Formats: sequence, structure tokens, C-alpha cells
Amino acid sequence: MTDGTIITLISVGVTILFMLGVPVFLVIGWWVVGMSFVLELPLLNVGAALSDVFTDGFALLAMPLFILTGDLINRSGIARRLSDFAYACLGWIRGGLSMAALGACGLFAAISGSNSATTATIGSMLHPEMVKGGYDERFSAATAAAGGTVGIIIPPSIIFIVYGFLLNLPISDLFVAGIIPGTLMVLAMMTAAFLLAWKNGWGVLIGLSFSRMLKTGIGAWLGFFAIGLVLWGIYTGKFSPTEAAGVTVGFCVIVGFICLPIYRMMNRRVVGTPEDQPIENRGYGEMLVVQGFGPTELPSITMRSAQITGILAPLIAVSVVMQQILSVLGAQQVIGDFVTGMGGYYAVLFTAMAIVFVCGMVLESLPVTIILAPILAPIAHEVGVEPVQFAVIFLVGASIGFITPPYGLNLYVASGVTGVPYFRLLPYTVPYLVALIAVWIIVALVPDLSTALLPNR
Repeated sequence: MTDGTIITLISVGVTILFMLGVPVFLVIGWWVVGMSFVLELPLLNVGAALSDVFTDGFALLAMPLFILTGDLINRSGIARRLSDFAYACLGWIRGGLSMAALGACGLFAAISGSNSATTATIGSMLHPEMVKGGYDERFSAATAAAGGTVGIIIPPSIIFIVYGFLLNLPISDLFVAGIIPGTLMVLAMMTAAFLLAWKNGWGVLIGLSFSRMLKTGIGAWLGFFAIGLVLWGIYTGKFSPTEAAGVTVGFCVIVGFICLPIYRMMNRRVVGTPEDQPIENRGYGEMLVVQGFGPTELPSITMRSAQITGILAPLIAVSVVMQQILSVLGAQQVIGDFVTGMGGYYAVLFTAMAIVFVCGMVLESLPVTIILAPILAPIAHEVGVEPVQFAVIFLVGASIGFITPPYGLNLYVASGVTGVPYFRLLPYTVPYLVALIAVWIIVALVPDLSTALLPNR
């Protein structure tokens, strides 16, 4: 049996395992080990790559810290305060609660950096409120799934950290470059939500109240402070993204241990359970009721974040070895020649975008980034695409994959937290897909949207 036949059989075998639901880490790991035997590469190389990623990847230290930040913010109740503020600003518009859910996703993403955490947190909080407010439950769940796509675009972003690590780009520049595109994604999805709600007459309107906006804004000041702290520190260069992650975790711990218990004591006069009431009926005092957490709860929160990190970090490490093997096989050269052969600037750019979109339909953003970014980024640079701009283009495309079947990770997360079956969500994701693809094309055609805010521009 020839090596080519064995390689084909191994690749087909792991593809079948992937389709059967075997974790991606194991699929890639088995492929790497099998290919190492066929190509007579030392298995020591796998161990060395794993060691190098965990010992030399200082930038990757930000990843578990931002994951922990998202969990702390969720448990502390800050995410609910941000949601209430978003609804106070938008609840007077038809479809305002759905738009507020998308706005809350953007605000939560500006602290957590995770798509699945954003979808799960906002979906679990606002899906029941939207259903009570007369929205179709399928649309409500699809809204949470779509809103989570900005979790990896609006800084801080876990996937930007991985991309910068792989391509040796300043992660702080990548964070800043995601601000405008991420904001445009939120606005485009809000427009789609408004049109659908207006067409179907969904939603209970509240009166436009500037005092309500002010009060909920004051109530959410801790969330705004956390967002501003991260962006200010990174933009001004006061600390690196990894240091920013550590500062944010420290801030969230202080808030959970000290500030929130004080707020809770100040609002003991509030009776009942605000979460059981429609959001439009809550008073200001009820909005201030928060969870908080004590020292005894911190280990369990940290353990949950560590479990997620334990899934992502080994996948990054083993995928680095996969890149090396693909290079030995000449796969990178084949893909590179295909993309380069398409012609000039726009042909190469849109071919690369099409490849990212198709791969995002069947793979999670992390393996898409690890496998394709080192191949496509140098080709795009050769035809004149600015590296930071291409990073944003690449990752916006990868984020769209979160709501494109058959994979659509956010759709599975939204289905899990809302109880709406996966396939019932799909028709209501189409308007959001159209809106996001439109923004993606605009970001690709207008470089300044990605580079205008960079400190050195």
C-alpha cells in the first residue's frame, strides 16, 4: 500500500470521526500522530510543539483570563445591568427588546471576548423576556445566536489573541482594529431585527424615558468601567492584552467581593423576584438587585473557566503540528497557488473570503484560523492587503460561521440555553446572515474601517 493511499485512508477516517461527533482535538491529534508515522516524523516533534506553545506563548495567557472575566461578569450580575441599560435606550422602538439583546451582546463582548459565552449569557437572560414580550421564541433564540458572533470581533477577543500569536502581529492593534467592524455588525443586526419585528408586530413598547436611561446607565457603571479600562489600557499602551486580562480579572473579583454586596445591602427594600417580571415593568431599584459571589464561589467559577481553557489550549498546540505536516505535504503550496492564480487584489481577497466562509460552515473558528490564516495571510499581503485589515476580514468571516449550518456553534449554544430545537432556529438566522455578510463585504472594500483607529496611523 502506497503512502498516498494510507494518507487518504487516515484523512477519511478522521473525517468520519469528526462527523460522528468526536472532539476536534482528538480528531486532529489522531491525524497528526498517524501522519507522523507515515511521513516518518519523530513523535518527539508533537511533544516539543505542545511544550513550546504552553511555555513560550505569553500572549496566550490572556485567553484563560478573559474566559474567567466573562464568567465573573455573568455571575456578578453586571451583564444584566448592561442588558437593562440597552433596553432602556431601545425599548421604545418596535423590536426594541431584540435590538437591546443585540446591543447587550456587543457590550458583553467588550468584556468577555467569547462568542459562546456571549450567546449563552444574553440568551439565558433575555430569551424569556422576549417571549413574554410577544416575540416568536425561534426568532428570540436566533437573535441570541446571531448576537454572539461579535464576541470574537469586539475587543477583547480570544480568537484575535490566537491569530496574533500565529501570525506574529501586535494583539493590541488587532483589538483596536475590531472596534469599528464589530460595531457595524451590531448595527446591521439591529436593523434586521427591527425590520422583522416591524413586519410581524413583535414586542411590547415602553415610553421613551431619559431618566430611565440615566438611572440604568448609572446602575451599569461597573460594566462600562470594565470596558473602558480594557480599551484605554490597550489603546494607550499602558499594558499589554495579557496584562489587561489580568487587570480585568482583578477588577471583577473586587467588584464581586466588595461592591456588589454593598449594592445588595442598599437595595434590601426591594421585594419579590425581578427576573419573574417582564423587563418593561421593572423599577430602577429592581434593576439594581444583583447576584454577586463570595470567596467560596470563586474556586467553582475558576474551575469552569479552566475547563474551557483546557479544551482550547491543547487544540491550539496540536494544530501547530498539523500546520507543519501540511507544509511537508505541500498542501499550503497547493492552496496558495490556487488563491494566487485567481488574479489581482480583489480576486485573491474574495477567493480567500469564500474559502473562510465555506470552512466556517463545517469547522469552529479556532481550527479555521489555525489552519488557514498562516496560508492565506501571506498571499493577501503579497497582493497589497494590509495584515491587520486582513486579520479583521478573516475573523469576521470566521465569526459568521457561528450561525451557518451544519456546524453553527452559536446555534447549538442558543438551542441549549433556550430549549428551542436547532433546526427550528435556522429560518430566522437568514436575515442576520444577510446583514453580517453585507458588513463583511464593506469591511473588505473599505480598509479604513479596520485601520483608522490604530494608534500608529
